[in-house]
Amino acid sequence: MTELARQAATGLDTDGGMGGQAVLDRLVALLDLERIEENIYRGVSPAHSPTRVFGGQVAGQALVAAGRTVPEERGVHSLHAYFIRPGDPEVPIVYEVDRIRDGRSFTTRRVVAVQHGKAIFSLSASFQLTESGVEHGEPMPDVADPESLPTLPQRAEGYEELGLRALPRPIDLRYVHDPPWVSRSTGEPPERNRVWMRADGTLPDDRLLHVCVLAYASDMTLLDSVLARHGVYWDFDKVLGASLDHALWFHRPFRADEWFLYDSTSPTASGGRGLATGRLFTRDGAHIATVVQEGLIRVL
Repeated sequence: MTELARQAATGLDTDGGMGGQAVLDRLVALLDLERIEENIYRGVSPAHSPTRVFGGQVAGQALVAAGRTVPEERGVHSLHAYFIRPGDPEVPIVYEVDRIRDGRSFTTRRVVAVQHGKAIFSLSASFQLTESGVEHGEPMPDVADPESLPTLPQRAEGYEELGLRALPRPIDLRYVHDPPWVSRSTGEPPERNRVWMRADGTLPDDRLLHVCVLAYASDMTLLDSVLARHGVYWDFDKVLGASLDHALWFHRPFRADEWFLYDSTSPTASGGRGLATGRLFTRDGAHIATVVQEGLIRVL
């Protein structure tokens, strides 16, 4: 990571909540890890962060670390991750890559993220050479176009306690239905949480970067589908939550700076945990990825 990239990454949230290319460039810088030694990388967090590192950030950075040890012609097809301890945004994160296997078609990597001498996150990722094979996929839901939907700041009007208008937005989000902080008060929670997303600007033509930006975005809004089933939301009710594990499969090529639909739901919740599943579609209906996450959900 260059000093310029470090300054950009640590200044990710200095634009007063504005989106656009400048904020997206800072996210790209955040994903530009510093190589310390063979198989060891270091990343940083935004200068002003919540009390713990955003899960999508550590997942995206860990995937970058894994991808830096894999030939470019092998693309990520899946990752499986565990959030072990809350990340400290005040100190760098060290990513240690274990080169598990280099096969003829598949490459496997394991990454452990370390802070204060302890593991905070672990990830296993598999990469594959491009191959042809059978093709099928479920159709994309019939939803409104993203341009016809309110922006996130517009959705946040009248809900200042959310703090959404003061946060940086490298990802443009457009809720198809009422967002959960609205539906909780109307008493009409949707069965599915549907959000259009895209990187808010133009990304370089780097396949790994697009995958890592999507991994970053995939941790957004997913556990909301658990809360929506019960008419509660983080900032309005006494809810404690955290991501426990995260699995992501990539099915088809895509660009993260073009609109994709994130369609998620929660099939079950019990034992203080909630399970959420999501499907991601390009605008033309291609099913590009599938997500499953379990989170700690405690309604006090």
